[in-house]
Amino acid sequence: MSITSDIIRGHTEAIILSHLMEGDSYGYQINKDILEKTDSRYELKEATLYTAFRRLEQAGYITAYWGNQKTGARRRYYSITPEGRAAYCGYKRDWEEAKELIDKLLR
Repeated sequence: MSITSDIIRGHTEAIILSHLMEGDSYGYQINKDILEKTDSRYELKEATLYTAFRRLEQAGYITAYWGNQKTGARRRYYSITPEGRAAYCGYKRDWEEAKELIDKLLR
């Protein structure tokens, strides 16, 4: 396991909220988008993804609803709440600060 994966794993909730800032989505699509954005170098395990969804929902950062699929499986969609938008901004601020400190320490 690389340190990069460890660092990313610590920001699963922020990554999900970032994705939901763009619009409602469902687990498979979020994971597919993560793979695309990282050129297939990072993928969330399904258990990690859905555990994060539960934590975010319990915190009031996201809400879930069932989509209306006429064909195929019915999907559970997630939507970010105003509290989730505020949390995302906090996560992003924390990341920027940590990144700045690490950059200074590794120079």
